[in-house]
Amino acid sequence: MTPLSVTIEGARLTYGGVLLFSGLTLDLPAGRTTCLLGPSGVGKTTLLRILAGLAEPESPTMVRTGDGAPLAGRIAYMAQQDLLLPWMTVLENVLLGDRLRRSRPDAARVDRARVLLSDVGLSGREHERPAALSGGQRQRVALARTLMEDKPLVLMDEPFSALDALTRLRLQETAAGMLAGRTVLMVTHDPLEALRIGDRLHVMTGRPAAMGPALEPAGSVPRRVDDPGLLALQAELLRRLAE
Repeated sequence: MTPLSVTIEGARLTYGGVLLFSGLTLDLPAGRTTCLLGPSGVGKTTLLRILAGLAEPESPTMVRTGDGAPLAGRIAYMAQQDLLLPWMTVLENVLLGDRLRRSRPDAARVDRARVLLSDVGLSGREHERPAALSGGQRQRVALARTLMEDKPLVLMDEPFSALDALTRLRLQETAAGMLAGRTVLMVTHDPLEALRIGDRLHVMTGRPAAMGPALEPAGSVPRRVDDPGLLALQAELLRRLAE
């Protein structure tokens, strides 16, 4: 898949008569993971939803792609909740997109779904129901389902926030490996999570919100949680969040 660059320019949104942001610009470099941080209510999720086509932006908001083609049909979205359907098996949940498109998955699609489940450590659990899985395992299924869509742009809205600390660290490592080379925008409240798996980090603060300059940690992802350089950057992120 050819990596896709995306830019949202002049983003403006009013909610309940309050101007959340105006003139906001965000660049998503091709094949890189961009993390977006900021306090609750600043408009991070709304910005994500505008890109996903789930929220109607106000003029003069523009979304541009590097190849000039529309984004519609080229986005995979992973929400904070796993959103697995309880009456379906793990394998059927990974293949949910096919069902929603009224397409019967062929043998190659089923094999790919099995490979993705193996990649996230769930080989042999294909025929179980979500109720039999732990929270971390359910999020792994959601990650496999997101990657099953094989889209050039992946949007993630705090996908690991409901997990315990150890499971969260492990799933960050899994996600970093499986998302390598894709264009990703992830909203998170966790500075350390952003520093571990993000190539570029932005902070949204204020009312109306402004987008801070990109912070680009050194080294390949996933970065070590005890890296002294990472801890220093975490302090810088916390300073920006407090502004």
